[in-house]
Amino acid sequence: MPFETDLAHALDRTTDSLEPDLTALLSGAVERGRSRRRRRGAAVIAGVGACAVVAAAGLVIPHALSGIRSAGSDIEPVALAMPRSAITGTQMIQALEMTFPGGRFSGATGQSNNPSDPSAGYVANGGMLVDDGRGAAMVGVSALRLKLPLGDGDGLSCEQRPARATGDTCKLSELPSSAAVPGGAVVMSERTAAERPARADTAHRWTVTVTLKATGAQLQLVQWNSTGGGSGADVPKPTRAAPPLSEQQAVAALTGAAWAPILGAVG
Repeated sequence: MPFETDLAHALDRTTDSLEPDLTALLSGAVERGRSRRRRRGAAVIAGVGACAVVAAAGLVIPHALSGIRSAGSDIEPVALAMPRSAITGTQMIQALEMTFPGGRFSGATGQSNNPSDPSAGYVANGGMLVDDGRGAAMVGVSALRLKLPLGDGDGLSCEQRPARATGDTCKLSELPSSAAVPGGAVVMSERTAAERPARADTAHRWTVTVTLKATGAQLQLVQWNSTGGGSGADVPKPTRAAPPLSEQQAVAALTGAAWAPILGAVG
């Protein structure tokens, strides 16, 4: 499946990037897309604040029309707040390229937010294929802002019904307040198999969601060890054993210089 087609399909999902209808926020967004927001619709975010990620990457996206997103059947919808300023799809792509220095990029796709249009402007996202010399991988990031006070929701809770499949993992942690993360942040890290039961040649998706506790600004990074997102047999076979960035590297990137302007614009 071509990257652009797969990305659009993922962005139109609204619940879980591995399910056919993740939040259309990221246009899928990450799977919560323009629709996860057409974001988880990148297309994929889980917890406190669902972060829209590119569809192709399997990002989660909150529902753009209503300004809320459902992280799962057992989780209350997540209320989104209007971004403080506009972020262009080009800015998302440039920040994503800075996240993988030295990589070769192709199939880049970005979506802008539009603070003046609450019906479809809550989430910005970017996605692409990156090859760091260890095999091509689909990656994507979504950016959005959750309403305060934060509560359990996409990117903030690992609870899920039905229960996660055997082998899938989810972990919550916190970052202390610092110059880079004023007020501290909640970090949600997930690993999910594209098909069940998972086999030796099953692709996986790694999702890291960072939510600032002081502002509700949220970034969600989705990485595949394949050239496409989605679920089941639609996902290309693995091109590498692990994602381009480890969990620690992903958190450092999302709280680093490349994404600081995006977090500031969102929250």
